[in-house]
Amino acid sequence: MTTEPTPTLATALTWLGAARVIELGHRLEDGMPCSPSHPGFKMSLLRRHGDRVNAEGGSGANELIVTGGHVGTHVDALCHAASDGLMYDGVDAHSASVGGRFTVYGVETVAPFVSRAVLADIPALLGVGRLEPAFGITGRHLADALAGVTVNEGEVVLVRTGWPQLYDNPVAYVGTETGVPGITADAAVYLADLGVRAVCTDTIASDRLLPGRGHASLPAHKVLLVDRGVHIMEVLDFEELATTGAREMLFLALPLRITGATGSPIRPIALVGETR
Repeated sequence: MTTEPTPTLATALTWLGAARVIELGHRLEDGMPCSPSHPGFKMSLLRRHGDRVNAEGGSGANELIVTGGHVGTHVDALCHAASDGLMYDGVDAHSASVGGRFTVYGVETVAPFVSRAVLADIPALLGVGRLEPAFGITGRHLADALAGVTVNEGEVVLVRTGWPQLYDNPVAYVGTETGVPGITADAAVYLADLGVRAVCTDTIASDRLLPGRGHASLPAHKVLLVDRGVHIMEVLDFEELATTGAREMLFLALPLRITGATGSPIRPIALVGETR
């Protein structure tokens, strides 16, 4: 017996079938940009075709992958950050991590992200191709970039800086000496007050990084992860998305269910299409 989709489902499937799918993540590959706070990515073939061949002439190949949970395009679990020894909602960070993994707020508890998202294109707002190193994005910048667009509770905000234009130069992208543009504590408070579930950025650390300071100070991480329980996604790429002119889209990202981990690689996508 064949069941026809309900009218609502049929409408959704029609929209999805016509939507443009845009990759928002970077490929995982040796030598890609990586924060000095985390191990890099490494993949190597352990078995190649021909190393072992069965009686029927068949062979298999496989690899070993070594990476940190915050390498490449990824999501931060709430256990990733603490302040004065306490994580979100006052949970003691030390006792929660005894045994080599977190017993609360691990990335396996992060549900898939399937929601509406809105793009705050800061370079477009300011009339530049990309933001200058160490540029601080404020709440005022975000409010102006999102003017005319409603942000509902539980949705996702994508903050574009244009920094992925430097992604093929890992030293420039990480920006230890030059600094990196990013959100300030003021901007983090503004976003949390909107009630968003996650903030996505296209830089190595989301926070504004000052020249020569690296990751020494990450106040936006404290506001979002520790104070307000808002997830952060980093190292995304909004360059193609920005060319579409879309300000709202369907956003999907699925964390790997790694028990007790502080973060996970993700493959985020945006689906852009007609809204009427």
